Amino acid sequence: MADDLKKGLEGVLVAESGLSSIDGDAGRLIYRGYSIEDLARGTSYEEVLYLLWHGELPTADELESFAAALSEEREVHDDVLDAMERLAAADERPMAALRTAVSMFSAYEPENDADPEDLEATMRKGRRITAKIPTALAAFERYRLGEEPVDPHPDLGLAANFLYMLTGEEPSDVHAETFDQALILHADHGLNASTFTSMVIGSTMADIYSAVTGGISALSGPLHGGANQDVMEVLMEIDESNLDPLDWVEQATDEGRRIPGFGHRVYNVKDPRAKILQERSKELAESGNSKWYDITTTIEEYLSQEKGLAEKGIAPNVDFYSGSVYYQLGIPIDMYTPIFAMSRAGGWVGHVLEYQEDNRLIRPLSRYTGPEDQEFVPVEER
Repeated sequence: MADDLKKGLEGVLVAESGLSSIDGDAGRLIYRGYSIEDLARGTSYEEVLYLLWHGELPTADELESFAAALSEEREVHDDVLDAMERLAAADERPMAALRTAVSMFSAYEPENDADPEDLEATMRKGRRITAKIPTALAAFERYRLGEEPVDPHPDLGLAANFLYMLTGEEPSDVHAETFDQALILHADHGLNASTFTSMVIGSTMADIYSAVTGGISALSGPLHGGANQDVMEVLMEIDESNLDPLDWVEQATDEGRRIPGFGHRVYNVKDPRAKILQERSKELAESGNSKWYDITTTIEEYLSQEKGLAEKGIAPNVDFYSGSVYYQLGIPIDMYTPIFAMSRAGGWVGHVLEYQEDNRLIRPLSRYTGPEDQEFVPVEER
């Protein structure tokens, strides 16, 4: 029957997971039972990785050991750096460069011969991937600027180390904390397209490198991972227009333009992650330039109140504020989606590990709509 078809699998329950849960009506997101607000304000990205992979928050000793193991895996092979340099010279897109880097990591994996059902080995591989992605991304950006990569800093956490490798300077505490918080907010988010892609690949018992590479590929699509870049481009357009932000958004909406960063497939109220990043944006504004915070809040107030989008269940999502936050941290606009992948890799690894504990090959059905009973004609008679 036609009504059995669920395009995009919308509303179809295909798996169970203990990693994260979303209440779109209440605007609530939890990881392993902990609210995103508590995690973002009280933990580090390393703690959240441990939580997603092990099912519980680490003790101080466990966190120290886990963070040290991650730090030890940050170095990437010279061949990967050479590939990043060539791709930068070829003006490759950052997400495509990242996809290549993660696939190359596999060539230097010391446990390549591990049994696919050895989930402890899979977790160790996932740890190596998560640790190396920031190094490869930062190197790619440095090469694009005509500069040499910066070696990882052994005494910095994952978030601060990425900013250090990107700029060559240790970030301020505010910048490091802000970026760490952004990584926490993006680490997992239910069964989204890239997570589902990773799970499908994992269900075949392919290795975790394949699953993460697939996740990156899915995230690269503009319907999934690129909205924060779109938001920042709009903010820059407003800034360069010399119009008052309110006048600009009024004119844009009158012309029928859609403002990116509003609306979500799951949330019917303001994304809880957007609320947290709005706070960070305000904090960054207070210590520097308030322009971007002023523009975003003006747009939000106008669309939510004057245009009544809030009443229609269309509210700011995480991308609406993450774009300007990244910009204030000095991160290039086309690196926003790769940074999303850098964070979400932890979620992809966690979901693959969880699914493979009770694995079943994901194999949905499709309805054939092509012709029937075609008469075959040999090629010489066609």
